Amino acid sequence: MAGARLDQALAAGIDTLSRSRIKSLIEATYVRVDGRTIIEPSFRVKQGQALAITVPMAAPAAPVGQAMDLDIVYEDEDVIVIEKPAGLVVHPAPGHPDRTLVNALIAHCGDDLTGIGGERRPGIVHRLDKDTSGLMVAAKTARAHEALSTQFAARSIGRAYRAVVWGVPLPLAGEIRGNIGRSPRNRKKMTVLKCGGKAALTMYVVSRPLKGPMGNVASLVECRLATGRTHQIRVHMAAKGHAIIGDPLYGRGRRAGLTRAIEDGVVALGRQALHAIRLDFDHPKDGKRHRFESELPRDINFLLDCFE
Repeated sequence: MAGARLDQALAAGIDTLSRSRIKSLIEATYVRVDGRTIIEPSFRVKQGQALAITVPMAAPAAPVGQAMDLDIVYEDEDVIVIEKPAGLVVHPAPGHPDRTLVNALIAHCGDDLTGIGGERRPGIVHRLDKDTSGLMVAAKTARAHEALSTQFAARSIGRAYRAVVWGVPLPLAGEIRGNIGRSPRNRKKMTVLKCGGKAALTMYVVSRPLKGPMGNVASLVECRLATGRTHQIRVHMAAKGHAIIGDPLYGRGRRAGLTRAIEDGVVALGRQALHAIRLDFDHPKDGKRHRFESELPRDINFLLDCFE
């Protein structure tokens, strides 16, 4: 490693700390080279030098741990995969200061959380909307967080969703492209923009059409994400004219020509009919591909039964 940057040399020798964490420790005066404190991560090391790093104990997480029931699909010392129920917020935010998935993970994982950015908390690398259910992965270590974040940035993590939408998208399989950004008319909504926003790509296939009294009025579709923009599937399907049933933000109001059973099913659902059914990623430790699958939850299955 002679001639390498100080942060690179330390990262190569310490597999429990991410390079970004090491960089922050260097800048915070926690690293010495031959007994001399060095605060420049770009400092070039020489052969024979002794590098010493002091790692302070991870500070308690700002969110407090709160014991909650979790549907754990898989867990090891690096990652945890859970099935998030509808109604659970992922991260504390205005209006939802606690009782979130992060609070639950802090309580569940305890000392297994080795610290991310110097704070004892889980690494959230992707999110599901409050009223979207399904599979999520979180990191328990800084290295796992960095590895999963890199995979998300490289779009190598596979994610698939099932949704019940109004109408039958044509063609029955295709792609929806369109930059997504904040709506200039309603800042609480995202929208497809002609100028600005971030590139977004959703692949979809119609699994089966759903009949009403006036023919096919809805569809069960499967969507795969090539990008991960806020509300992406909800925005793209609505832009195509096939909003997700029950979506209070992007869906339309009451539909005409429906049976009482279908109307009751939509009311009983009480949320957007969207569920993360599949998640696959390379494990941060050994690189092996892990794949997880989830069945549709009871409330969406009940909605499908109402169309039958």
